[in-house]
Amino acid sequence: MPEVSAHSNGTFCWPELSTTDSAGAKEFYKSIFGWDLHDDEVGPGQVYTMASKSGKNVGAMYQQSPDQKAQGVPSHWLSYVSVDDVDKSLEKVQSLGGAAIMGPMDIMDIGRMAVLSDPTGAAFAMWQPKKHIGAEIVNEHGALCWNELWTNDESKANTFYTGLFNWASETADMNGMKYTSFKNGERPAAGMMEIKPEMGPVPPNWLVYFAIDDCDGSVEKINKLGGKTLHGPADIPGVGRFAVCMDPQHAAFAVIQLEMPAT
Repeated sequence: MPEVSAHSNGTFCWPELSTTDSAGAKEFYKSIFGWDLHDDEVGPGQVYTMASKSGKNVGAMYQQSPDQKAQGVPSHWLSYVSVDDVDKSLEKVQSLGGAAIMGPMDIMDIGRMAVLSDPTGAAFAMWQPKKHIGAEIVNEHGALCWNELWTNDESKANTFYTGLFNWASETADMNGMKYTSFKNGERPAAGMMEIKPEMGPVPPNWLVYFAIDDCDGSVEKINKLGGKTLHGPADIPGVGRFAVCMDPQHAAFAVIQLEMPAT
């Protein structure tokens, strides 16, 4: 089992779902990924649901507030990057043209966080771990395995993230499409691709990938449970078979059956 005891600075570490229907989302993801779910009360009328496998945390979800619903905030996955110092990292975000959406703020004694927007408009979060490191299992069925930036300005995004996290970047042709891979030291960190006009009105975003054992079987189940397939299933030579999907509350995510687990 690919267990994790710590995430290095600049590593994606936690997926978190903000949903308009927590009951429906719980039923859906538990069926797809086999998650065990535990509700924690975090305030009056506020519940934070931890998802786990074999007793190890893999992600979380929460019900949107009435204010968020009134503002029309869609259901979405938020990707967290582990950092050594949220406050110093935020200064760097702002110097590179990004902006703070929320925070920095302490989450009790488990960590310190901030939600940010990059210069192209994609949201992400930073997490300074204390008691909670983030995902304790990666790269296996139902666990985080990859994060991918969809953006309308690859050059601007490349400059931002390589400057913020000291990632190295390399762009190559992948099945006729330009694809940028980021590395955090020697470790693959994330990917990036351009939003094409034929994709429609897709906003810049970080897409979260979950590993699955059977891509086609999982996609069939996703569709049967009220989700939707946006792309695929399709093969990525040397990587695996994947699909981009949407849950019943319209939060986008991807699943991939890995040929070789990411390291």
